[in-house]
Amino acid sequence: MIKFIKESREELRNVVWPTREEVLNSTIVVLGAVVVASMFLYGIDHLFELVFNALVELGS
Repeated sequence: MIKFIKESREELRNVVWPTREEVLNSTIVVLGAVVVASMFLYGIDHLFELVFNALVELGS
């Protein structure tokens, strides 16, 4: 267990942490992608709803 902890601490010293600016830019990109994907899925869902409602009206 002690060996594992020592090796883990050594590995953490080798980690290159991102800068605040890099994290901010990545966050903005991810949020933008989420918004675009959400709008796309909403549009597809709305289209399916319109088609389904039209088919139901044809059947009644």
